[in-house]
Amino acid sequence: MKKFIYASVMAISFLAADAAIAQRVDLRSGDVNVLSGQKTVNVEYDYSSFGVGKFATEQEYLDKKSAEYNAKEAGKGDAWKKAWVEDRKNRYEPKFEELFNKGLEDKGITAVTARPDAQYTLIVKTRFVEPGFNVGVMRKNAYVDYEIDLVESANKSNKVAEIAMRNVPGGQFGGFDFDTGVRIAESYAKAGKSLAAFLDKKLK
Repeated sequence: MKKFIYASVMAISFLAADAAIAQRVDLRSGDVNVLSGQKTVNVEYDYSSFGVGKFATEQEYLDKKSAEYNAKEAGKGDAWKKAWVEDRKNRYEPKFEELFNKGLEDKGITAVTARPDAQYTLIVKTRFVEPGFNVGVMRKNAYVDYEIDLVESANKSNKVAEIAMRNVPGGQFGGFDFDTGVRIAESYAKAGKSLAAFLDKKLK
């Protein structure tokens, strides 16, 4: 019982700390007002280059963790690595789009994957992932850094705007986010929500 109470207090403390951190959206360059009047925006995701925790590359992290899991139980590491990649399509991207689209309902803008016919494309680049952890009595939220390029769909080398979001936290209230994918998915959800709020204020 004491452990449960401690875990709950720790979970609330972590979430309270996160709530105190404003989700800053930095417009590094360009003008997002080109999205005014658009109904559909194509969205793509780029996972080609990002660090994970103390590892400089994702591959280093995957190799180390999968080897550790396989050493404990044959095949466990391989299954874990497969799930790590599949979480992108199954969890992260749907969460981002769900909260992004909800936040821009009043503007009538919807972000959809595989819509190259849309005039503009949002390229969501993952730059750094802190997976966090949850071992019951102690936990740490996930954090993700993003760079988002707004480009012309017909000519993606033409960057209209560049946006950055750093240290976007991910975790579930109550501390029941034992699965890494759940924590990271919540960061993508917050990123989508924060970006939508930013655009909602900017667009005329």
